[in-house]
Amino acid sequence: MAQFPSKEVAQLSYDYRTLGLGFANLGSMLMVSGIAYDSDKGRGIAGAITAIMTGIAYKTSAEIARHLGAFSKYEENKNHMLRVMRNHRAAAYDAIDAYEGLEIKPQGIIAKDCPDYLLKAATKAWDDAVMLGEKYGYRNAQTTVIAPTGTIGLVMDCDTTGVEPDFALVKFKKLSGGGYFKIINQSVPQALRNLKYPENEVEEIVNYAKGHATLENAPHINFESLSEKGFTSADLQKIEAALPTAFEIGFVFNAFNLGEECLKRLGFKAEDYNNFEWSLLEALGFTHEQIEETNIYICGTMTVEGAPYLKEEHLSVFDCANKCGQTGERYIHYSGHIRMMAAAQPFLSGAISKTINLPNEGTIEQIEDAYFLSWQLGLKACALYRDGSKLSQPLSNKSDKKKKSEESEESKEDQHETALVNMGQLTIDDLLEEVNKRVQNSADTSLKRQLAMIVERRSLPAKRRGFTQKAKINGQALFLRTGEYTDGTLGEIFIDMAKEGATMRSMLNCFAISISIGLQYGVPLEEFVEKFVFTRFEPSGMVEHPNIKTTTSIIDFMFRSLAYEYLGRNDLVHVLDKPEVENLGNNPWDENTPTIGERIPELSEVRVTASSNVKAQTQKSYREAHTKRAGMGIDAVNAASKNMQSDAPACNTCGHITIRSGTCYKCLNCGNSMGCS
Repeated sequence: MAQFPSKEVAQLSYDYRTLGLGFANLGSMLMVSGIAYDSDKGRGIAGAITAIMTGIAYKTSAEIARHLGAFSKYEENKNHMLRVMRNHRAAAYDAIDAYEGLEIKPQGIIAKDCPDYLLKAATKAWDDAVMLGEKYGYRNAQTTVIAPTGTIGLVMDCDTTGVEPDFALVKFKKLSGGGYFKIINQSVPQALRNLKYPENEVEEIVNYAKGHATLENAPHINFESLSEKGFTSADLQKIEAALPTAFEIGFVFNAFNLGEECLKRLGFKAEDYNNFEWSLLEALGFTHEQIEETNIYICGTMTVEGAPYLKEEHLSVFDCANKCGQTGERYIHYSGHIRMMAAAQPFLSGAISKTINLPNEGTIEQIEDAYFLSWQLGLKACALYRDGSKLSQPLSNKSDKKKKSEESEESKEDQHETALVNMGQLTIDDLLEEVNKRVQNSADTSLKRQLAMIVERRSLPAKRRGFTQKAKINGQALFLRTGEYTDGTLGEIFIDMAKEGATMRSMLNCFAISISIGLQYGVPLEEFVEKFVFTRFEPSGMVEHPNIKTTTSIIDFMFRSLAYEYLGRNDLVHVLDKPEVENLGNNPWDENTPTIGERIPELSEVRVTASSNVKAQTQKSYREAHTKRAGMGIDAVNAASKNMQSDAPACNTCGHITIRSGTCYKCLNCGNSMGCS
């Protein structure tokens, strides 16, 4: 019933009947049991659970084969299949010498690290799986893998995914449609109870980590102090309702939560609360230290390190993949991740999809050692991620807010550097830039008005040239018209749509007028293009246009088209008017390069651009001479690319067509991954 990325994968799945059973929430199970993830006991239990799962799966597969027959390719693979099954059984008994033909010996279940009832169940499962398989064969060549279980793990209310430990005790997940939500590990209270902590101590430790999530009895910032500042009971109820899901208390004291009416009543202006660097709490007179102390009480430290009553020997039970909160220092070493994978891998048909987490300060040598250790322990796959190595990551364990003192020091340094500029050594362009910077930073509004008068509006001729371009965006007709100066530069734009309604038409007209005025006052078209391309709203999708085939919005299409027509921006369109192949090694500067000669060009040397007919004629003879030699290689690349894009969706970030990467998709234009990251 599955869908497959290619015909070959579908055929192999039919011939071998491969399955992908797995589990989730292993890290939470160990934490609730009071067992450290990075411990011999934790690895022993994980190995036994995996052995039971796969052993029972193959036993059941053999029972099905007794009635329905083995998979179609079983007979020609029978000896190898049974050898693999015996190796799985040997790992359950930790019989390292029984492994056949392996240079690297994965570690089996160590009896002293595993509860007796689990060990007996694991060995029994594999005894039955091998015995029945030798008699009847197996219905499935493969039965188990460990998948990431990221989304389905959230749906199942798992604190951890797959074979992973928890990312952090308190974490924040970004949502694809914008925003985030707060995830608190629900296993901590039960783990403390199983470690024999009394209820009052459990409550203290949990509140230390996740906070009290209320203004009641909070230091400095509470119901009483906020009422004195002018907050009404309705305002306080909004704040109280938002605190349980807040990253930090500053996130609920803003216009989005309280509303503009509240902030205006408190005496603040729109330019204040619309500035994302502005802090309402600081504007109300609370100091940085008071805000931090209140934040710890309400939102917690997000770590159990330093919690009252918690014993030192129990800290390892609550260790996570990353440092927890702003003050946490403990985390699971990368070797702990790898050794946990090595405990489960001998009992899996496929590989483990798991992230080996490194802290932000991880080194190249540590990454090298991690891969080497993975090889030594016989892992099938190894994926590392260093915290903060991407501009954006789906899970975070702390905010990126800088301290006010650091920001003020940086601004003072910047002002000091500005004051020391030697005006006599600047060029004319640098001098104008420096004067403009100082005028903009000046409090003298009359000086700013005088500077604004220097820029005059450049009028368009009464009779002007331009073009009208018709396009359809997801079936919605659109007309883009332009007006040009006598030198051919863009001076105005018009946007017309059919069946769009009065409101949409008026908004687009106003937008076109504002852009046109900006162009006439000298704002470079490049600035508008960089600002508005990739803007996303409906209608969006496929485009009927000779050069642009997909777009994220009307605005995105409009500035892609203008950038292509007036700026020569080939990177923002999908099809060129006159594509030609350049850099083929026949230019004058290539004649004295013996390494190029008559060789077939590499793919990295091929660049498609819009070029003149003259240049096309000069290259025609070279192309004809090498069409037969290079054609097969290029065709092979095109065929491979077509196969990888046959069912690929558009990128949800930039709109370009993605390519297949494993069972997921990635975008070669912006680098976005559509999953499995």
